[in-house]
Amino acid sequence: MAELYKIHPETPFERLVLKAAEIFRNDGVAIYPTDSVYGMGCLLSSKKGIQRIAQMKNIKVKQAEFSFLFSDIDQIEEYTLPIDKWVFRILKKNLPGPFTFILPASKRLSKQLETSRKTIGIRIPDNNIVREIVRNLQMPLLNTSVHDDDEIIEFTTDPELIYDNYKNTVDLIIDGGYGNNEPSTVVDCTNDEPEIIRQGIGELEY
Repeated sequence: MAELYKIHPETPFERLVLKAAEIFRNDGVAIYPTDSVYGMGCLLSSKKGIQRIAQMKNIKVKQAEFSFLFSDIDQIEEYTLPIDKWVFRILKKNLPGPFTFILPASKRLSKQLETSRKTIGIRIPDNNIVREIVRNLQMPLLNTSVHDDDEIIEFTTDPELIYDNYKNTVDLIIDGGYGNNEPSTVVDCTNDEPEIIRQGIGELEY
């Protein structure tokens, strides 16, 4: 049965942040709030966690388009190729925020995932809970959105319903209040100018 932590989104209680981080370090899979929909993830270094998530989503790891949660831009640079100045300006202007930026990936990502992946989708959510956890871990989380089986409600927003649905599937569910029902805006920055691949909750500023 999953642990359930209620954590205040503005002032996360440090003891619960540390306990959550420990669950991730032990190959745990967790569901947590972001600044868009609730996410499900594990440590990027956790092969067991990644396999569990892939099985839950019924996908193969090598074909999955996972995003990755970071605490700040400095941490991003370890997993990307050198960032162009115009890209860096856009990241600084829009992050933390509800965006997934697609950037050229460094070999470190391919090595961690054991794939030949050339790009990485990076997120720095405007949510203190998950950013504090990632900051404590000093490693990004592999992330995917929590979907609802209801075709009308595309994403699950109520943490109590999430707990009912996933309490026997994951190790931890963090209740940080109601989530949004709109995903992040996806922006491709691998060419000469940004291209919005999916318009979500975030309005891109240049």
